[in-house]
Amino acid sequence: MLMVMGSPCGANLSLIVFHSVFYFDTFTPQKHQDDDDEEEGETGMTEEEKEEEEKEEEKLGKLQYSIDYDFENTKLTIGILQAADLMSMDSGGTSDPYVRVHLFPDKKKKFDTKVHKKTLNPVFNETFVFKVPYEELGGKTLVMSVYDYDRFSKHDVIGEVKLPMNTIDLGRPIEEWRDLESADQEEPEKLGDICISLRYVPTAGKLTVCILEAKNLKKMDACGLSDPYVKIQLLQGGKRLKKKKTNVKKNTLNPYYNESFSFEIPLEQMQKILVVITVFDYDKIGKNDAIGKIFVGSKATGLGLKHWSDMLANPRRPIAQWHPLQPEEDIDGQLAALAAKK
Repeated sequence: MLMVMGSPCGANLSLIVFHSVFYFDTFTPQKHQDDDDEEEGETGMTEEEKEEEEKEEEKLGKLQYSIDYDFENTKLTIGILQAADLMSMDSGGTSDPYVRVHLFPDKKKKFDTKVHKKTLNPVFNETFVFKVPYEELGGKTLVMSVYDYDRFSKHDVIGEVKLPMNTIDLGRPIEEWRDLESADQEEPEKLGDICISLRYVPTAGKLTVCILEAKNLKKMDACGLSDPYVKIQLLQGGKRLKKKKTNVKKNTLNPYYNESFSFEIPLEQMQKILVVITVFDYDKIGKNDAIGKIFVGSKATGLGLKHWSDMLANPRRPIAQWHPLQPEEDIDGQLAALAAKK
């Protein structure tokens, strides 16, 4: 029997605000054109000049890069050379910068440079190659985003350079500097949801994790689908104890698994264990990309903690729960922070 906790797998109020206005005289003084002139004269700056000054204060730094296209082999080579005068993102007055490169709208293939610690003027000298037919380049935009690496939380974007490929002369190699611009604040990407069941038998010291199904997974393949499978890892103190994985489900964003995996864990260790679940898109040729990730355990938060607590409160009973997938880097940051506290 499957007992579902939380979400199963399958009067107007008016507020009137009164404003109190206090007068120190019996009349309201009229504002004249001269007053405007006096106010502007106090700073000696026009509105346009103020806007320019604000832009100056918002300098994010600059990036040097190179672009070269091989027409014969249809290869676009991007060189990330160096950055300079980056904005400080850390309390110590520095940053830990790295650069992420991708061709929008294709977000699947991204390249990251190495992280350079505690510097605002990193030298990268790294190159990345995209295999793109020339006739497809015009509809793409080269995006080079400079991030500040943070081991324990989401990496902050310092700024970015965006270059529509249809504005670039690819007839010759390019090497140039560009000022960084503020990155667009994107809506959190929806990665999908996964339904898992947890069951623990204290007398036998047996934990069973059942991967039931997933839905609305992010599209990872060019055809608009994915080939998802799920990896389960048991962690203790940041170290991996065991790992298992499901079968691959081809060409679907709503895979059904119903696959169970059992682990022997004594009751006294249950407070130290974390179960990490990652949904991957299987790729026969290249690297398998993570679609999203979650973890459950006594040190988790939100749904991850609630699901674990519900399981322990109902021994021998399978407890099912839907979990929204989160970006892999966000979960890895949380896990690293927990491991550092041990």
